[in-house]
Amino acid sequence: MTGAEALAQAVADLRAIDGGARDARVLLAHALGVDRTRLTLVLADPMTSAQQATFAGMIARRAGNTPVSHIVGSREFYGRRFIVTADVLDPRPETETLIAAALEVPFTRVLDLGTGSGCILLTLLAERAGATGVGTDHSNLALEVARENAQALGLEQRCTFCWGDWYDGVPRPEISDDWEVRDDERVGGGGPKTRALPVVPQFDLIVANPPYIALAEMDGLAPDLSFEPRMALTDGADGLDAYRAICAGVGQHLLAQGWLAVEIGPTQGRAVADMMRAAGMESVDIRADLDGRDRVVLGQKIA
Repeated sequence: MTGAEALAQAVADLRAIDGGARDARVLLAHALGVDRTRLTLVLADPMTSAQQATFAGMIARRAGNTPVSHIVGSREFYGRRFIVTADVLDPRPETETLIAAALEVPFTRVLDLGTGSGCILLTLLAERAGATGVGTDHSNLALEVARENAQALGLEQRCTFCWGDWYDGVPRPEISDDWEVRDDERVGGGGPKTRALPVVPQFDLIVANPPYIALAEMDGLAPDLSFEPRMALTDGADGLDAYRAICAGVGQHLLAQGWLAVEIGPTQGRAVADMMRAAGMESVDIRADLDGRDRVVLGQKIA
């Protein structure tokens, strides 16, 4: 069987999948071990039995709605290849709107909340020479993927990935002897003494692509999304809880003149913009993606 024959059969097998013909070409190139831009050049060549078996297995998985990125183990995002597993959100083209908006503003120190694969933080660091950053996530498995991506891109010296919900994972400054010591246990001095660690603004850009799908919308999602971590998709409520947490802490973690940029669902622009303004952000702007849907809200902390 030639590559062309295998491809024709695969396209027929994936006819019920949106974009199935494109997916078949991507999977065939991966099975043959060639760059997808060179696939046409080798379609007339016969495939080995091992290549045929590998390709058939891939097509069967895709026919069952397994995302292509999970099958091949990676995804192209903003011109770079990122490792992707079932433990992280699959990077999508609409998230590049967030990258474009963030690159419009000056920054040298970035915080990526809910970093997942690290694709947002690592892309920003790769695009802005000399910048450094921190990515936080509640999933240790996701953090392992992010660290692998940082190493693959040669950015591991410019970023740190930390476990924790939103700002809870942000490293605190070292304890200084002149900071106040308080008794956290009880009045009267009998309890253990602990130093009060201050929250010191460390970042001039905070970015996030949080779970913004409302629980009521989950049943209507594309089948592919059932393979992704649920906590990266929904907050189990109205889809706005993450923005409430992010806006509540932005004042303590963002330097004066710094920026906050978050990805949103298409119907959430006004609500998230209002949250940013209530948190003291100014110059709040809603940006649309290439399909014309609201996708990013951007705001600046003036003082």
